[in-house]
Amino acid sequence: MNMHSSNAATAEEAIAAQEALPPLTNEEATKVAMSNTLLTPRFYTTDFEEMDAIDVTPVRKDWDKLIGQMKADPNKGHFRKNEDWDTVDWDGMEPKLKAEFIDFLISSCTAEFSGCVLYKEMKRRGSNEDITTLFQLMARDEARHAGFINDALREAGIAVNLGFLTQAKKYTYFRPKFIYYATYLSEKIGYARYITIFRHLEEHPEMRFHPIFKWFREWCNDEFSHGEAFALLLKTDPKLTQSWANRMWIKFFLTAVFSTMWVRDHQRPEFHKALGVDPEWYGQEVFRKTSDISRQVFPMVLDIDHPRWKPTLRRMEAANVQIAKGRKQGGVGGWVKRMAGSATAGFAFLSLMTIPVEKNAVPDSPRLEPAY
Repeated sequence: MNMHSSNAATAEEAIAAQEALPPLTNEEATKVAMSNTLLTPRFYTTDFEEMDAIDVTPVRKDWDKLIGQMKADPNKGHFRKNEDWDTVDWDGMEPKLKAEFIDFLISSCTAEFSGCVLYKEMKRRGSNEDITTLFQLMARDEARHAGFINDALREAGIAVNLGFLTQAKKYTYFRPKFIYYATYLSEKIGYARYITIFRHLEEHPEMRFHPIFKWFREWCNDEFSHGEAFALLLKTDPKLTQSWANRMWIKFFLTAVFSTMWVRDHQRPEFHKALGVDPEWYGQEVFRKTSDISRQVFPMVLDIDHPRWKPTLRRMEAANVQIAKGRKQGGVGGWVKRMAGSATAGFAFLSLMTIPVEKNAVPDSPRLEPAY
């Protein structure tokens, strides 16, 4: 009897379940997933020995409670089609919406699988039972998510070759502390994104143009618990959030993650139009939720209501359009256009970095429960 990825107890089982499915013509989807730009999800590697040496004693009580919740596996069997999965008319879908939605699914699948690969490697290389147990559980969840997105893509006649991605995609090295900052934010902003869409579609079910959105609540709860794990890892070493240099790194990652999301989402106007969501409203709503949550562990939040915040993000968005046009144009003229766009984007990012932050008093215990 074939196993479905939603029931897999490990990431390896979930990946094997996907690879056992009949092959599809998926070269284009895999090519998109393989691309490496500032806006596409990346695969990461790190100093696994340093991560294996983490001592969770300072957060033991919260740690054991979180691991217990993850071991209980409330979402086992959830990420698969059932009677709530409506028929999707891919051939009748408006072409621009179809292209943007497929891009969204491929990007989401790649991001989920990126986490799976990193967590699975930590589990494989580590000997610290606390750390290897956590990463095995998170890898399991991310593999299920990626498999579920691939199931949705298969209805459109394509799929991402997850096994090929593992072997062929370029890996970016990040120091462990950068992994903590970036992954904590990635998981928490993922929660904020999914729950914002889910709540919006609860109020406006007529805008739910694909059934996968019905699964977003449980999906975002996985993201939330993964973020909780990284919040606890950050609390094991006060220097990670208290030294001046590390506070600057936190500000950098907050700015980079927020601005990247803003620019990426504005590349999909038809997708957001179909959902009935204004990308600027959505961006600010997600930033606000993420900022509220990140007060659990970060000593600052960005001032997203500052007069320079949105105008500067709009300049970055315009610069990204210019870069894309230059890439498409090619030749010397295209190169000049790309360089000018890159310079504009760089200056805009520096401008965002100069906006004063709002300081925050971090609580003794960082544990939170989903509240949106």
